[in-house]
Amino acid sequence: MTSTDQDHAPTSVLLPTVRWTDACEEVAAQLGDRDELLVICDTDADPVADRRGTTPDGVRILLAGEPEGCSGKANAIAAGMEAADRDRLLWTDDDFAHPDDWLATLNADYERQGPTTEIPVFVGEDPLARLFEPAYAIGGTAAVFAGGIAWGGAVIFERDDLRDGEDAFLADLRRTVSDDGTLSEYVDVTAADRTRTVPCGGSLRGSLERFVRFFRIMRFHAPRAAAFDVAFATAFAALCLFAPVIGVTLVTAVSAAVYARFGIRRATFLLTGPSVLVSPIFLGYAIARRTFVWGGRRYRWRSPFDVEVLPE
Repeated sequence: MTSTDQDHAPTSVLLPTVRWTDACEEVAAQLGDRDELLVICDTDADPVADRRGTTPDGVRILLAGEPEGCSGKANAIAAGMEAADRDRLLWTDDDFAHPDDWLATLNADYERQGPTTEIPVFVGEDPLARLFEPAYAIGGTAAVFAGGIAWGGAVIFERDDLRDGEDAFLADLRRTVSDDGTLSEYVDVTAADRTRTVPCGGSLRGSLERFVRFFRIMRFHAPRAAAFDVAFATAFAALCLFAPVIGVTLVTAVSAAVYARFGIRRATFLLTGPSVLVSPIFLGYAIARRTFVWGGRRYRWRSPFDVEVLPE
């Protein structure tokens, strides 16, 4: 899209990152003359802060400051929303590809159906992350598609869509960890029937910390779903253990169906059986953990709005 052919409402895109990435370039190239991109980092010590004064038209570098009582991501989003000039907001991340029509397509989605989220497909980059892929496909990809859950990597809405108002929402953001979990409680979103591939992991420790964080998000923002996941994992682990042929065949078939539905062309659905067998161990570990690491910070997340930022 060029600056002369914009056919959607003025949009502020919020992109938290500490580095100038391909995603920044991709989104900046799609801005219309009434759009803006806010690239949000923590402090001027972050590498992307050096880009101030040299960014493309419509792009601003914003310093959110160090988080106090919330995650760095939630703090960045809150600061971005306060600084954004537009009423239509689009959140995104720096870890996936944004095709040339990404911004225009999400705006068209909003015009048709209101607040909209795209659907993530998490692709593992280390052995543990690949083992978790079937669980993320069922508990993440399929869950977002089922409705009511926003994915912070690609969600569009307007300020007036926030139930209870923007001030209450920002106050909650600044005392929690999950930006999109909190947004899901304030905005009714509809999932677009398309996916974005998101690489995840890269190290065993990083994948383990991500699993703990994802479980905590479900525990605090979707407790019934978390309880169901624990019961589901335990029941199928027992089935796979005591009736391995039936159990492994059944859970692999379920996973294969989810992969097929969302066009996930990866053989990792074959890991569903082993993944289910060990899932009670990882779930127990996630429940027992008192802290987790995300983005270079350690957090103690006691309840939805009780967060302590600890030195890593």
